[in-house]
Amino acid sequence: MSGGATAALKGHGALISVIGDETTVTGFLLAGIGEKNAKMESNFLIVDNKTTVSTIEDAFKSFSTRDDIAVILINQFIAEEIRHLLDNYTKPIPTVLEIPSKDHPYDSAKDSILKRAKTMFSAE
Repeated sequence: MSGGATAALKGHGALISVIGDETTVTGFLLAGIGEKNAKMESNFLIVDNKTTVSTIEDAFKSFSTRDDIAVILINQFIAEEIRHLLDNYTKPIPTVLEIPSKDHPYDSAKDSILKRAKTMFSAE
């Protein structure tokens, strides 16, 4: 773990960030995950049909480099838009988890983290 991530996890706690559709993000915000840091950066991105892929990429890059974030939750159908970034992401913290949405069920065949875990534990 990097020094910054270690400090965040030990000291003041760490955040969960969410990249998702309005229903998913609203649910997590109602559960209390919403936060803004000293730079007034939030820990969530609501994605709709007007959100560009570059905006999603920028949010993922930002969340994945922040020392105060331990987990990034992303709707799987949105993860498909930035699959190239997720497939190349190897840091253990923040951990990236692909989750279903109300309108898009989870497909384990598309989950890059699950694929990586299967290759680590499969017999050769």
